[in-house]
Amino acid sequence: MTQTAIPAAFLRGGTSKAVVLKRADLPADETAWPALFAGIMGSPDPNKRQLNGMGGGISSLSKVCVIGPPTREDADIDYTFAQIGVTTDAVDFSGNCGNMSSAMGPFAYDEGLVAGPRDGEAVVRIHNTNSGKIIRARFAVAGGRATVSGDLEIPGVTGTGAPVALDFLDPANTCGHGALPTGRICDRMVLSDGRAVAVTMIDAAVPSVFVAAADPGGDTCAHPEAIDADTALMDRLEEIRQRASVAMRLAPDMAAAAARIATPKVAMVGPPAAYRDLSGQIHPAEGHDLQIRMISAGQAHRAVPVTGALALASAAVLPGSVVAGQCGPAADPEKLRIGTPSGIVTVGATRDPASGQILAARILRTQRRLMDGRVYAPCPAART
Repeated sequence: MTQTAIPAAFLRGGTSKAVVLKRADLPADETAWPALFAGIMGSPDPNKRQLNGMGGGISSLSKVCVIGPPTREDADIDYTFAQIGVTTDAVDFSGNCGNMSSAMGPFAYDEGLVAGPRDGEAVVRIHNTNSGKIIRARFAVAGGRATVSGDLEIPGVTGTGAPVALDFLDPANTCGHGALPTGRICDRMVLSDGRAVAVTMIDAAVPSVFVAAADPGGDTCAHPEAIDADTALMDRLEEIRQRASVAMRLAPDMAAAAARIATPKVAMVGPPAAYRDLSGQIHPAEGHDLQIRMISAGQAHRAVPVTGALALASAAVLPGSVVAGQCGPAADPEKLRIGTPSGIVTVGATRDPASGQILAARILRTQRRLMDGRVYAPCPAART
């Protein structure tokens, strides 16, 4: 099969990397995108390395972003995210990637897709087509380019970079069933092994289900590889995720829920406790407000997906939620310190006390363009 060459950029956003494509360079028929994107990533790969493509063998490195002109008057660009399976050819458009969201504004500015000052601060309103939500990105620019150098350090990324402030406006209800699709802050599930677990199912930034780690037999101090290796625990978490998918009306049945790999996210949460991160650094209990271990596309995440962290912050402002129950006594929902496998991440959410509406969720990230050129895919011609 003849390879197809497509103009592309390779970007890091937060703790993820993705191939970034322009809408105009892709087939007008979006049904052709999944096979194209899987080919670009080198999926499926039973060896979990994606050596025949651009993927890196883990979920945070198996992503494609598409940028195009806005389809809403309150946005400057459209941004579509695709999560590509590693061992399968599944391509899931059901959720956003908050980490890669941090790179979309700077990319659009550098490409001349949006207007902005030559020097100072640029503001880009991003319409994420997956969630139907607006993300406001603010970042420094100099000489007509987005600034890359800075002093912000984020867990999981070596070195420092220029901050990109992301405001996820009105983040709840990305799938049309409300912030709490079941109508309850806390639900009880009985798993197939008879184990009962309490969960909070919330749709804010990304549909997510949170469970106290002890309920399914997990540990939020555990190394991601240890979580991946605990097949019984991973099976329980996947069952919780699939049951939540049906309960949240994201999928009609368990089989459909299994095929929907990107959402809902499932995460174990636990109270603050001393733990060692992936770099070997020890984090004392008093340095964070709670811990999280999130599963992303069937693998324990090495940090935390940004949208997952924002969903966590949104759940933390709901009294009686599983997340609120695990927070330390001094936790501030607007500056929530989360203990992740790669270190401490600070996120926040604000809630209208009168209406209960989650107004916004916020986080700081860094980003960097790594490469420009053309990406090759073993597919028919991409442009129509």
